Amino acid sequence: MNTALPVVRACDLEILTEQERWLIRAIWGAGCVGMIGGAPKSWKTWFGLELVFSVVTGLPFLGKFVVEKPGRALIYLAEDSRPQVRSRLECLCASRKVDIRKLDLFIITSPVLRLDLPDQQEKLRDTVMQIQPKVVLLDPLVRLHRLDENNATEMAGLLGYLRGLQRELDVAIVLVHHVSKRARPQPGQALRGSSDLHAWTDSAAYLTWRNNQLHLILEHRAAQALPPMVLDLVAGPDGDSVHLELRGEVSPSDPQQKPTMAGQVLKVLRTAAKPMKRTEIREVLKVNNEKLGATLLVLQKQGRIRRNPQGWELTARIPAACGPKEQQQLPFA
Repeated sequence: MNTALPVVRACDLEILTEQERWLIRAIWGAGCVGMIGGAPKSWKTWFGLELVFSVVTGLPFLGKFVVEKPGRALIYLAEDSRPQVRSRLECLCASRKVDIRKLDLFIITSPVLRLDLPDQQEKLRDTVMQIQPKVVLLDPLVRLHRLDENNATEMAGLLGYLRGLQRELDVAIVLVHHVSKRARPQPGQALRGSSDLHAWTDSAAYLTWRNNQLHLILEHRAAQALPPMVLDLVAGPDGDSVHLELRGEVSPSDPQQKPTMAGQVLKVLRTAAKPMKRTEIREVLKVNNEKLGATLLVLQKQGRIRRNPQGWELTARIPAACGPKEQQQLPFA
């Protein structure tokens, strides 16, 4: 009896094209698990609904980002009543001139969904198998279990179940979650609970208020992230077409916004004629060496700068995942 694990040669692995990599180009990876993180009242639910609405309709996300894999979506909003869910979706339909009756969007109406219970896990799995969505939105994580979110061992079972569901059924899973009030070098590190929550994510979107602006910060495990952007929640003339709009890239040079160290580093490297050593950057900025080092590592992980033998330099402003056509559509290209 052969009990060996299945293996293939490296050259026989499937080749992933750019179109196959993304669910929504540069925003969320195809079949990826991840988080929409933010403080209360940071429009996390609106962001999640905008995301699934684009997948279902095939319309560009926030009017800019191409949907590579349109299809069905499945959502569970634990803190909204059924009429509230309908109202939100009708707002999005009004803003995009879409008939709600044509949406291939399915809503779980169960009053409670507990993903730490095996029978509830099995029900969700059967539902996903039946609907066969491209994306599942679960909002918020805190209402989906009764575990200790700070206990990595307890959370491992829930996260492992969701990862298994994603791999078995090839579906993107989006969790909405709160962040703590403590400032962190990376927004993902501010997710409330165990650090495993951040480590688990493939794609993530973090929403944070700064100087009366809502900033969107993206993060990907296997792709470069776009620069932070500014979002706004707006309504049409009739007051019924509430939706999110993209205002553009966050500008460190905005006089109303105090430049962050990351912004200062990017500005120095942007104007540099050649790669700069860490000591050279520190000499220009006159900043703490330890904080500078942490900032460089964060920017490197975000894919915004890179290090070579000559020093630090900017990477491409727009990630390779965005082709020329998409770059022209971006408000900050």
